[in-house]
Amino acid sequence: MLQGLRTIVYYVGELEAAKEWYKKVFEIEPYFDEAYYVGYNIGGCELGLNPDDTGYSNGNHSITYWGVENIKSAFDRLASMDVDIHEQPNNVGGDVWVGSIFDPFGNVIGLIENPAFKLS
Repeated sequence: MLQGLRTIVYYVGELEAAKEWYKKVFEIEPYFDEAYYVGYNIGGCELGLNPDDTGYSNGNHSITYWGVENIKSAFDRLASMDVDIHEQPNNVGGDVWVGSIFDPFGNVIGLIENPAFKLS
């Protein structure tokens, strides 16, 4: 079911400034660049920048996402394990879906269905 680590999303607040900073750090252009999300393919993993940082605080600005082929079935399976829901699956643009749960220890486990992202 789980396909391996795929994506880490940083919630940045100031998307344009963050996009420029990460372009310099990784010396790479984003493969996906929209007002609501910017994505970089870095060695087969995605670094995503999300401008909506509401609900996040210093030191708590990221979620690591595990790749899945079908988010609905993967999310339903995890949600059935008596966990709290962090974020219901939702479409974040195109064919990309994300959702997340809290594990019993307070960690956020993210799931991402992104058929456009290919391992390099």
